Amino acid sequence: MSLEEEENAAELKIGDEFLKAKCLMNSEVSLILEHKYEQIQQISDDPSNQVSQVFEKSLQYVKRFSRYKNPDAVRQVREILSRYQLAEFELCVLGNLCPETVEEAIAMVPSIKNRGRTLDEAIEKMLNDLSLIKKFE
Repeated sequence: MSLEEEENAAELKIGDEFLKAKCLMNSEVSLILEHKYEQIQQISDDPSNQVSQVFEKSLQYVKRFSRYKNPDAVRQVREILSRYQLAEFELCVLGNLCPETVEEAIAMVPSIKNRGRTLDEAIEKMLNDLSLIKKFE
């Protein structure tokens, strides 16, 4: 069996190293990089000790694609998604893409339906909880 046939994100066959890894949503990475950027700026007034271009581009990217800006909202999103026994990969995809309907969520992360862990009503409740956070952010 080839590597392409073995790995299938729709069935959550993404390899043991990814199943065990801690994934971060873009919003979480943004908060971490912003904090690091502030630390670097405070430590050094020396212009030669600037952040790298890769760091700046990475920060711009995650800020642009972060759905949640408020640190409390980011924490709440992770808490809500964690309640549904999602794999880290599933949690981050849903947190990054913010589907609005059950159909969208299943299309983006087919494994939430394929494994039979989650019913449509539970997915809908999860999406409603996430939309409330976005609404009040």
